[in-house]
Amino acid sequence: MRIAILLYDDMAALDAIGPFEVFRFGKDTEVVFTGKKTGEVRAGGNLGLVVDRPLAEVPSADVVLVPGGTGQVELMDDPEVHEWLREVDRTSSWTTSVCTGSLLLAAAGLLDGRKATSHWLALEHLSVYGAVPTEQRVVFDGKYVTAAGVSAGIDMALELTDRIAGDVAAQAIQLGIEYDPQPPHDAGSPAKAPADIVARMRENRRSFLRES
Repeated sequence: MRIAILLYDDMAALDAIGPFEVFRFGKDTEVVFTGKKTGEVRAGGNLGLVVDRPLAEVPSADVVLVPGGTGQVELMDDPEVHEWLREVDRTSSWTTSVCTGSLLLAAAGLLDGRKATSHWLALEHLSVYGAVPTEQRVVFDGKYVTAAGVSAGIDMALELTDRIAGDVAAQAIQLGIEYDPQPPHDAGSPAKAPADIVARMRENRRSFLRES
């Protein structure tokens, strides 16, 4: 099984690396990091990640993963990226995204009329591109799987592994990476976080998501 993960500058690193840590333990799995050109990209926070193959050399994959992050804005009108997404989607078994990566899928025309989620600060923008915003951590609609913000990518990858390889394999991987979240505060969604913090983040959303 080939899994293609799109990399680009100013992406959220965990959007890609979280699912990667799940997928890499799958049986007979090849993970390919692809992007507009080979070499290093800098994720948000200046973390270096490496594109192994350019988009043209990855015309197909069983699973496609599109991460989000502030750099997603620069790709919303990028014809090369959109054409690659449409091409690889033609033969994929699963086309997936994490965080604002769903906006890229939607902008490429892949989520028309489909339920999808995104980072909570960007969720409303999905409807602009024809998708149906859905306030869930992970959303399945046919072969399209979208995850909410950043850390939700791990949940998405585990749920997808469950569907592909079964619950035993998914549980074994979850145990192997010791994914047993016990955060110090129950503030991981706008429905749970203190209202003043939610309001402050909404006010600062332009700098947080670098909206155009």
